[in-house]
Formats: sequence, C-alpha cells, structure tokens
Amino acid sequence: MAATKVLAIVLAGGEGKRLMPLTADRAKPAVPFGGIYRMVDFVLSNLVNGHYLKIVVLTQYKSHSLDRHITKTWRMSTLLGNYVAPVPAQQRLGPHWFAGSADAIYQSLNLITDDCPDIVIVFGADHIYRMDPGQMVRQHVATGAGVTVAGIRQPRSMSDQFGVIEVAEGSNRITAFREKPADPPGLPDSPDEIFASMGNYVFSTDVLIDAVTKDAADPDSKHDMGGNIIPMLVERGEAAVYDFRDNDVPGTTDRDRGYWRDVGTLDSFYDAHMDLISVHPVFNLYNHEWPIYTDHPPWPPAKFVHGYQGRVGRAVNSMVAPGVVVSGSLVENSVLSPGVTVHSYAHVDGTVLMGGVQVGRHAVVRNAIVDKNVVIPEGAQIGVDLDRDRERFTVSDGGIVVIGKGQKVDP
Repeated sequence: MAATKVLAIVLAGGEGKRLMPLTADRAKPAVPFGGIYRMVDFVLSNLVNGHYLKIVVLTQYKSHSLDRHITKTWRMSTLLGNYVAPVPAQQRLGPHWFAGSADAIYQSLNLITDDCPDIVIVFGADHIYRMDPGQMVRQHVATGAGVTVAGIRQPRSMSDQFGVIEVAEGSNRITAFREKPADPPGLPDSPDEIFASMGNYVFSTDVLIDAVTKDAADPDSKHDMGGNIIPMLVERGEAAVYDFRDNDVPGTTDRDRGYWRDVGTLDSFYDAHMDLISVHPVFNLYNHEWPIYTDHPPWPPAKFVHGYQGRVGRAVNSMVAPGVVVSGSLVENSVLSPGVTVHSYAHVDGTVLMGGVQVGRHAVVRNAIVDKNVVIPEGAQIGVDLDRDRERFTVSDGGIVVIGKGQKVDP
C-alpha cells in the first residue's frame, strides 16, 4: 500500500494587532519567544518532529523577518524533495491580498495541485504547544472524515473566549461549531467542559479544495477557516474532532502534558513566558525527545560577573540565553534573550528582555516586556509607577509595561 502523501500549510499571515507594539515591525509569528525562538518555530518543530517534511508557510503582513528566519533556519534535505517554504501573497487570482485564512488557501491552491497530497494539514503559526500531528492524521484517516479539528478541553465558563466545538454523544462527530458562545452545552462525557478549537485542522484534499472554492464564490463570507469553512463542513456532516488530551508526545511530563496557549494578547504572551521559568515548568523547553528547533547567531556563553560587596551578578528562577552578561546585578523570574546586558546594581524582575536590550546601572525593570535593542538608561524605573509608564509606553490590561523595538526610554 502506498504511503499517505501529506502537505502541511502553516497560516502565518495575520496582523497581530493585539500584540502591538511587538508587531509594529514584524509579523506575529516572527515575534521572539522564550529567549532564542520565534513563535513560528513551535508549529514547525511539531510538524518536523512528526515527520511531515513538506511544509509551506503562507505569509502576508510585514513578513521580511519571518521569511528570513524560515529561509535561514528551516532547511530540509532536498534529496527526498523535502522543504519548508515561505510563500507570500502573490495575487494569483486578481489584484487583491488575502481576505482571510480560507482565501489564503484558495489563492494558493497551486501549492496543493502541484504536490498532489492525499491529506492537507492546516495549522496556525502563533500558538505555543507541543503536539504530535501524526496521531491526529491517523485518526482522520481511520474515521473517513472530511476535516478533523483539534479541540482542547477548557472550562465551560470560558466558552466566550473560544470557537466552541459541540459533539455528538458517543462519537467524535461535530454537530455544531460556534464562535464564542455565552452558554453552550458541556461535553457529553464532562458537562463542565467544552472543546475549544485550537485552530489546527486536517483535511482530505478533495474536501478542502471543494470547500474553499465554494467559499470564494460567496460574497457574504468572511473567508475564514474557523468562521466559514468548518461550519460549512459541519453542516455537511463531514467534520470530526480530535481530542488534544489523547495526544501523547514523547518526553512530556505530567505537569506540561496537554499544554497549549494562544499568545494573541500581550498578557497571554507574558504569561506564556512565566510558564517557562518555574522549577517544574508549566511548559518544559527541556524535552529533548521532542525538541523545539531554531537558529541564532554564534553567541558566546552567558556570563555572570562581579561577586563582592553587594555587587554580585546573579539570576534566579530565570532563563538566560547565550550572549547575555549579568554584571553585578540581580535578575529574577525573567527571560533574557541573546545579547542582553544588565549592568551593576540594576534589578530586573518578572520581565522579558529581547535581543540586545541594555539595562543601565541602578535601573529597575519590573513586570515588563522590552523589545529588541532598547536601552534602559541609568537609574530608570520601569513597572514601578504605572501611571507614568502609561504616558510613555503601552501598558496591558494586566499591568504589564511593553516597550517597543528600539524605543527611546528617558531616565
């Protein structure tokens, strides 16, 4: 029997408005995460670890840094025809950009027809998680569904935050797909839970082509995968759910099993970083059986210098990337990216510092996200007086101070 041919499509074209100012100069999937990674590395690592090695990444907004990262980092062996290819919006079907995620696939159908896969995986590019996609594909093939939607169990009280999947009792058939409903029914086997859509889909190729083609002809459609394509296939009785709880990723711990976070807001982006740094992390980057791949410049090892008279370079409950220098200062509960320098007597706490940030002597940076190449001057205080911070920077609903890439900071 011939092996099932699979093509993976990663949707990476969203603007990421809710992550401003982090997305002022880059696409959302290109936003740095976890010290050395980009968001897109997580979905690509899941696909590659699952042995799906023909991958296209559909991009649109501010895609240069994303395209460059993919091109430099994600190189496959060409001997067997494997590839990870960024594909920008090309206006193949007329002078207009992607009108939505379904339209992005419709305008890129040549990628599917050129490769002739049996199955098309369609995953988002901006979630932090581990998942073996092969287990979802195997269920899809076994059930004969037209589309299989990954669902993660969430409390029913949180249903107004997700696309909610309703299922038939005793089966995985989807009976309804509702966007942020106020009071949906609970799951048949767990009345206090709902299935939230993870934005990950597995399609039979002919079903996907037919659905996006019909959707493209509908002038009233928003051309969205979750909002239009999945409800269409639910109505046709061709949609099934895959319970993410059943996904068994090698090397996971009991604490981080089933972890998934949509980092679509500044607060969720910050919280996902805090999930990395506890002694027993909620999301464990140290799983060597299912690694998260990336590439970064050849920085030297991190360095901690000075160790006398209170001028001690140290980091506690923190992740410190290569190229960081902690010089006579204290770093707590933070994530520091390559090239960061924290100068003497400074105090960094509960903070995400991206590449090249400089924190001056005696400065205090607390509960903040600081984008690349920002210089915090000597004696400055960030996250101490939120009223003053709101006059200068972005402050999230949860009180996290966010300083944009290269933004000038006054003392």
